[in-house]
Amino acid sequence: MSPAVHLQQVQNIKNMFLNLKKEIGKVIVGQDEVIDQIIVAIMCDANALLESYPGLGKTLMVKTMSQIMDLKFSRIQSTPDLMPSDITGTYILEDKRGEKQFKFQQGPLFANIVLADEINRATPKTQSALLEAMQEKQVTVGNSTFKLDPPFFVLATQNPIDQEGTYPLPEAQTDRFLLKIKVDYPQDKEELEIIDRYTTQADMPTVKKIMAKDSLLNLQKYCRQVPISDDLKKKVVALVNKTRTNKDLIEYGASPRASLGIVLASKAHALINGRTYVSMEDIKKMAYPVLRHRIILSFKAEREGRTPEDAITQLLEKL
Repeated sequence: MSPAVHLQQVQNIKNMFLNLKKEIGKVIVGQDEVIDQIIVAIMCDANALLESYPGLGKTLMVKTMSQIMDLKFSRIQSTPDLMPSDITGTYILEDKRGEKQFKFQQGPLFANIVLADEINRATPKTQSALLEAMQEKQVTVGNSTFKLDPPFFVLATQNPIDQEGTYPLPEAQTDRFLLKIKVDYPQDKEELEIIDRYTTQADMPTVKKIMAKDSLLNLQKYCRQVPISDDLKKKVVALVNKTRTNKDLIEYGASPRASLGIVLASKAHALINGRTYVSMEDIKKMAYPVLRHRIILSFKAEREGRTPEDAITQLLEKL
């Protein structure tokens, strides 16, 4: 492939994502950075954890994105009485030509995009069933294993303030999420637009399909081919290593999965922004959602009122 054709292809990909975001804008007001990060997770064939207060349109955002990308969508409302079979599926007994036979009935995990609402309300047993789907792209019921159709992503949500009756996610599970995306309140101007849009018309705006499933699978492969210099790879490794050695700031640092995540997410971020290579800006941008759930602050840092974002900023400044 010649550089000119390569450049043209990347430009076409950028235009496609601009059209995709324009289509999402018919339903969702603002939240551009959140949408970008969800797209990055999807391009990386990875899972994402969305953290925000209730009522900020997370479910609507993910459902709209699935419609535009022509992906099968399902939603799981996590509750303490949710059983693993409720999400994986179960065998049912049916009568076929006078004979009793067991037939597997698929659960909501058999989709392309699965929204696990308030994931920390599910019991550890149910979370472990979800973990297998997230990591292995498969579901095990009894002695049978069922492969999930690609592409497959879990986009989970959790509420940072309401912790009563919840089961905190184990470190092994949070590490399986490529990104932890923080959804903030809209600005005043955006909130006024939300009011105008959803109090003057009864029907939900309709969106059209921008991308086919096969195109997305090809883009995921293409994303990994975006070049990154050895110098930037070394900086990523140095950044992640600083999370392990800076004990005054961080008690427990990130694993090599974080290094992989920053590089892969930076490739996707560069591609959707129309660049043919990874820059330092891509790495700085993606370091926050990749690292914020993988580091545990020291007691000293917490006592000083620091946040994971503060710690990541400090490490990036030293890089």
